[in-house]
Amino acid sequence: MQPRNMSMSGVVDLAAVKAAQEAKAKAEQTRAEAARQGGAGAVSPADLVIDVDEAGFEQDVLQRSAEVPVVIDFWAEWCQPCKQLSPVLERLAVEYNGRFLLAKIDVDANQMLMQQFGVQGIPAVFAVVAGQALPLFQGAAGEAQIRQTLDQLVEVAEQRFGLTGLTVDADADPGAPQPVAAEPVGPYDALLEAAVRALDAGDFGGAVQAYKNVLADDPGNSEAKLGLAQAELLHRVGGMDPQQVRKDAAERPKDAEAQIAAADLDLVGGHVEDAFGRLIDTVARTAGDDRDAVRLRLLELFEVVGPEDPRVAAARRALARALF
Repeated sequence: MQPRNMSMSGVVDLAAVKAAQEAKAKAEQTRAEAARQGGAGAVSPADLVIDVDEAGFEQDVLQRSAEVPVVIDFWAEWCQPCKQLSPVLERLAVEYNGRFLLAKIDVDANQMLMQQFGVQGIPAVFAVVAGQALPLFQGAAGEAQIRQTLDQLVEVAEQRFGLTGLTVDADADPGAPQPVAAEPVGPYDALLEAAVRALDAGDFGGAVQAYKNVLADDPGNSEAKLGLAQAELLHRVGGMDPQQVRKDAAERPKDAEAQIAAADLDLVGGHVEDAFGRLIDTVARTAGDDRDAVRLRLLELFEVVGPEDPRVAAARRALARALF
């Protein structure tokens, strides 16, 4: 799925000559003051990914953005696309070796920050550069697109604001966790690992096939079932025109196909209850094959979110009422 093309759209406005010069001067002043006080010194790779809350936002994000671009990952525990995106961002933060700092913000615990940034759905990724905020992308994205966006961010931060990033000492924390391959635990590890790599690369069709290969031999494999449901969702949404999908859904409330497409977009954007509610309402409005198609898509979305999620249990009860 292509990320919404927000990557550097705000930078031109933010980097208008006067604003850029003022921000750059402020960043240089901050760095000079830090140098007079002995400097922050090198950081360990583990320090490149931090959890941030409302109380620490000023110091951990705004102040740090005077020395390094800070990428903000808005996420939540219940958000399945977040669970795919966040590990990629964390790995890239270490790989980029101090050229940006990754700040993770749990939206459930930090509603005010979510509102201040105008976050409409998660996952959502922003950046703060020399105290100035800009949107990067919203929703799931392939690694290639994420890298391109980060490369643009790093370039703008250095050229416009003079931010060259942090000095990383790989020996500062020898015990810091490093990305490692999981130890084999079953006969399908290679196929499951291939599916995850395909997801990270944005090859959702390849991920779908890899998960299907597992299920062909082991239909009860829970990891493959969940992965397939997620990969199929991302594959479907990747070819959509969001504005047209929303328009069609608004104009045709009884159109099963239009409502199914809009529900997919809802879920990818983190609007779980909206997606479920849309399809349950459509079940109540339709009959025959259309109703069955909507019901089946709703069951697929239940798989994406996970049966343990309380919203799934509530939606199952609502679906039963709509059907009977």
